Amino acid sequence: MKSRLAALLLLFCAHLAHAAAPTVLQRPIDLDTGHGVLHGSLLLPQQATPPPVVLIISGSGPTDRDGNNPAAGRIDNLKRLALLLAGEHIASVRYDKRGVAASQPASPDERELSVEGYVADVVAWGQALRHDPRFGPLILVGHSEGALIASLAAEQAGASAVITLAGSGRPVADVLREQLAQRLPAAQLAAGVALIDRLQAGQTSLDVPAPLRQVFRPSVQPYLISLLRQDPAAAFARLKVPALIIQGRNDVQVDVADAERLKAAKPDAELALIDGMNHMLRISPRDMHQQRDSYRNPELPLARELGERMVAFIRGLPAT
Repeated sequence: MKSRLAALLLLFCAHLAHAAAPTVLQRPIDLDTGHGVLHGSLLLPQQATPPPVVLIISGSGPTDRDGNNPAAGRIDNLKRLALLLAGEHIASVRYDKRGVAASQPASPDERELSVEGYVADVVAWGQALRHDPRFGPLILVGHSEGALIASLAAEQAGASAVITLAGSGRPVADVLREQLAQRLPAAQLAAGVALIDRLQAGQTSLDVPAPLRQVFRPSVQPYLISLLRQDPAAAFARLKVPALIIQGRNDVQVDVADAERLKAAKPDAELALIDGMNHMLRISPRDMHQQRDSYRNPELPLARELGERMVAFIRGLPAT
């Protein structure tokens, strides 16, 4: 009798959980910036009150709205993040940056790209979402380089909060010099460092060492110059809204020390260090050679604690 009652109770709870899952509207969403149209995806839970809306900002290079990059293939980590949030009654917009994927026509020449341009686009998205009666408070969520863009845009966008995912806490020039020191022989390292010094001084260069020609090609150097001007920790320190820093302990691209620098810059920010999570926001071994599947398999789930911490933070924001 007791086992039968227990089984009935489990079925009843499962029914309630299923009933609580929101109906989610999924549709394209576009933004005419006046300097090109940006294309994105909207996930909007259907409910009586406007839900919070998260604007998801992807990382560096030609990374699209879903977290995919032509060099790495299909990953879908940002798409999975949006679906996770929708299941928790949180709306989201994720978009292709100008010059990327469906938004490529907005800036077909990468020499036109800059950090300031990306920030202006986030501000435009934020203002559009804030004035849309379908949405409640706006939260900016930036992954990797997107974390810097979120910090720089938050005030003008009218964001109620910022969440950084695997965001660097150091100036990019320092990170690049460190990476070159790890990967280049001494004979090429001096030339690589000299190139970074020139870019940091605002000067482009055609003298690019052979191993660096793809990353430092002349057409991308104007963007790098704009990026090297930025200090992520200083930008984060200027935030006047609640913030959450999320960093995986098994991230081989961004270190826990970066998250701790962000926390030191804004002591009232929340810091979540997630055991086992890597740069793709998935649970993975620490060794890079054993992380390859998480960079290639879009079916792998995101780290469970990632969703838990984000949802708890968003639900705990002050009412506006």
